[in-house]
Amino acid sequence: MRNQAESTTAAPLRNSGSPPYFHLLWEEDIEQLACTLNLLQTRRDEVLHRWYELYRLHLGKSCTLSEPDFKQMYGRDLETIATNLAHRDMERFVADLRELGERLVERGVSFDEVIATSHLLKESCYEVCQHPVELMGGAYYPSKSCDKVSHCRIMVLVEAYLRMLHEHGEAKADSLAREPIRSRSNLRQTTSFFGLVGQSARVQDVFQRIRAAAASAGTVFIVGETGTGKELVSRAIHQLSPNKASPFVPANCSALTRDLIESELFGFKRGAFTGAVTDHIGLFRAAEGGTLFLDEITEMSPETQAKLLRALQERTIRPVGSVHEVPVKVRIIASTNRNPQEAVRAGVLREDLYYRLNVNTIVIPPLRDRTEDLPLLVEHFLQTFDEKFGGNKKVVTTEALRQMQIYQWPGNVRELMNVLESAYTFGRSEEITLADLPPVITGQARDVPPEFSASRIPTFEETEKSLIANALSATGGNKVRAAKLLGISRKKLYAKIAKHGLEK
Repeated sequence: MRNQAESTTAAPLRNSGSPPYFHLLWEEDIEQLACTLNLLQTRRDEVLHRWYELYRLHLGKSCTLSEPDFKQMYGRDLETIATNLAHRDMERFVADLRELGERLVERGVSFDEVIATSHLLKESCYEVCQHPVELMGGAYYPSKSCDKVSHCRIMVLVEAYLRMLHEHGEAKADSLAREPIRSRSNLRQTTSFFGLVGQSARVQDVFQRIRAAAASAGTVFIVGETGTGKELVSRAIHQLSPNKASPFVPANCSALTRDLIESELFGFKRGAFTGAVTDHIGLFRAAEGGTLFLDEITEMSPETQAKLLRALQERTIRPVGSVHEVPVKVRIIASTNRNPQEAVRAGVLREDLYYRLNVNTIVIPPLRDRTEDLPLLVEHFLQTFDEKFGGNKKVVTTEALRQMQIYQWPGNVRELMNVLESAYTFGRSEEITLADLPPVITGQARDVPPEFSASRIPTFEETEKSLIANALSATGGNKVRAAKLLGISRKKLYAKIAKHGLEK
């Protein structure tokens, strides 16, 4: 670190139009770099070869670029770094790096891969240029002079990459407009993003992360409470990806028993167990070339999570009853309605799987944390019901909307949709009023139904059915959360749902 006295005598390089981070490079730094830059020019092929070896070693099967593509793209990068810095042409240095960032986005190279590859460049330079060079002033270690240039290079490259990524995503999602809502007729093109609705800062951040995730081929981890729209996010990523024409296969892990989930995911061979009369390819192979969405991944057993981790790392699966590995090419998008760190501590999410998933993470905010979006969501659903039912258009009164904004919405957007559909269907006027909303939202008790009058006490079965129906309504139909609210097991809840005819 420079002290104050040194900073008064050394002058940083300054070029008009250059980014501000070049205050990190000083005239004396460039002078000291002369020897290293010369070595980069004379030993370019060695550095490039070692760089590619490290790239393949560290990224393995997740590498995006072939060897010819890598050497063509990054070989030119090495040449421009050495030439531009040797001539102290900072503007050309920036322009070339920005061009590289744009080409990386166009090739679909993920952000994580860009960062990792940038650090591997410094490592390859260290290895090739590790021996000291004898100069008149004594021994000079070229590798030590690369740090500042490497830092500046990464900053410029990342800036260009992210800007291009944003433009790339905008081009693919040009149906999304950012103007304020004006009328119900133009609602979808101004606020809706693949079924996700909102203009709050938190939702716009989710939209940006969806675009970034779609531009890469890596695993995505979606975290959000039940009813926030995790499957909509996963479908948006798939639709924006280069593989959108390939299959999108969703799998609700909470709806599959732990005995069945492994055979459903990985498939099975004929005779693997009783009832396996034919081969079954499984969801991994059904999604070949496309996307497999694993919803509520914490519902998997630790053993199945371990096999999933192996599939992510090795890009192969082993069907139940088989001794052979089958290669698969599929992107995994996983989700959970839990806090991932708490799930790890509770033992329902393997720590190694969490670290493997926690690369491209998208956190969806609950509805209670973005109530400014609620009027837009209400308009969106009312328009949907207009088209679905073809009846008279309805509006929500100011009092009803105000009460809806106060409510905490434990079932999130799904609960809002269910409440509005019920009010839309059974409301007696063109206005949805407080009287059309459930008591849990208005905070007011309605007239006591006849079955709860003093002249007739409800039966146990009627009470049980009512409790289960209310729990399902409060959780937006999520059986896992409903079972927790009721304090019973999922297996028992499934049996009672079937008993009372509440499947729909």
